[in-house]
Amino acid sequence: MTSYGIVAFDLFEELDLAGPYEVFAASRDIRDAGDTVVVISDRLEPITGAKGLRVLPDATLAETANVDVVLIPGGDGTDRDAENPAFLDWVRRAATTATWLTSVCTGALILHAAGVADGRPLATHWSFEDRLEASGAIVERKARFVRSGSVVSSQGVSAGIDMALWIVGQLHGVSHAREVQRYIQYDPAPPYTADV
Repeated sequence: MTSYGIVAFDLFEELDLAGPYEVFAASRDIRDAGDTVVVISDRLEPITGAKGLRVLPDATLAETANVDVVLIPGGDGTDRDAENPAFLDWVRRAATTATWLTSVCTGALILHAAGVADGRPLATHWSFEDRLEASGAIVERKARFVRSGSVVSSQGVSAGIDMALWIVGQLHGVSHAREVQRYIQYDPAPPYTADV
C-alpha cells in the first residue's frame, strides 16, 4: 500500500494540486492495492485556490503522521507558508519519514524555507527561478523536474504531472506508470508553441 499526501493551503495553484492528484488517484485505482490519496491542510474547512477552486481537505497536518509521498503545490499562498513555523516544522518531520518529498512550482520555496533542500538543486516556475536563487537555493533551470535524494521538485503547473508520473514509476515500475499515463490520456500536444 502506498499513501500520498497532497498539501492544500489558501491560494494554492489549482493544477499543481489537481494534476498530481489525478495521477496518484489513477495509479491507486489501477493498482487496487489499498493505496490512499489524501488532501492535507491545517484545517478541515474548505481551502480556496488562487483561481477560486475550493477543495475540502481529508485530514489535518496534525492528524497526518506519515505518508509515503508528500506533495507541496505552488501558488500565491507559498509566501505566507514559507514563513509559517508550524507548517515548516511539519514539512521537516515529513521529510524524515516520507519516501518522496515533492513540490510543484513555488512549492520549492517551502522546501527551501524548511531547510529540507539545503545543498540540493530545486526546480520551480521560470518566473520564480531568480527569486529562489537569490534566497540561497540551488536552482535547476533546464529540467522540468529534478531529483536529489528523496527530494523531487518540478517547474510550474503541468510539470507536476510529469513529476507525479515519474514518482509512480519509481514506486510501482515504469510499466505501471505508462498504464497510468495511457489511462489519463496524458500525451501533451499543445496547440501553440511557446518558449518555455
